[in-house]
Amino acid sequence: MDETQAGNPLHGVTLKMILDRLVARYGWEELGQRIDIRCFTHEPSIASSLKFLRRTPWAREKVEALYLRLLRATAAQPSASRPRSG
Repeated sequence: MDETQAGNPLHGVTLKMILDRLVARYGWEELGQRIDIRCFTHEPSIASSLKFLRRTPWAREKVEALYLRLLRATAAQPSASRPRSG
C-alpha cells in the first residue's frame, strides 16, 4: 500500500460507494436533514447526487465527513457476531 494512503479510510472507496452506504443507512430524507443540499432533498437520486458532489468540493467534503463518522460509529459498536471469550 502507498505509504501516503496508509490509514486513510477513504482510500479505495469511491464516491458512489460512500453515497450508496449513506443512503442505505439513513435514507434520502434523513440524509437531507443531516446535509442540507438540494440534491438530497428535492427528487434525490444517486446519479444526480454524484454529478453535483463531483463538481462541488464543499458538498463532497460534508458527505465524506458524514461517512467517516458513520465508520467510526460502526467500529465503536460491539459486534454481535464476535464470539465471546470466557
